[in-house]
Amino acid sequence: MTLWTPDGERTVGNSEPEHTPVPGPEPTYEDLTDEQKAQANQIGEEMAEARKRLAETPAAIVVLNHMMGLYELAAIHLSNEPPTMDEAKIAIDAMSAIAGVLEGKLGEEEPTVRDALAQIQMAFVSISSGPETD
Repeated sequence: MTLWTPDGERTVGNSEPEHTPVPGPEPTYEDLTDEQKAQANQIGEEMAEARKRLAETPAAIVVLNHMMGLYELAAIHLSNEPPTMDEAKIAIDAMSAIAGVLEGKLGEEEPTVRDALAQIQMAFVSISSGPETD
């Protein structure tokens, strides 16, 4: 399988299936045991509840949460031994892009996430100016 990126197509994962499919018809809900049906129903209800809660949450809060996830991802790559600078740069660039496009639209927590972005950018520069990394 390939994934389109701005730098062109990239091969992702293994193109071969992880397991050999069993010939025959696909199992259906009716093929499940009563216990499996109960589990499937419970999972469906939990997913519906999570979706409802997400729909009730302001989009800015969800975006800010994802931006902090990008911050954490960058920090993980910067703290690798040796640091994986290319991977950290992708996370930092993504965080920066979101911050730039949504400037002034992220509410009262926007200054906090902008400070976090500045900190991770400074850490990147500091680490990249140190000993040779990838």
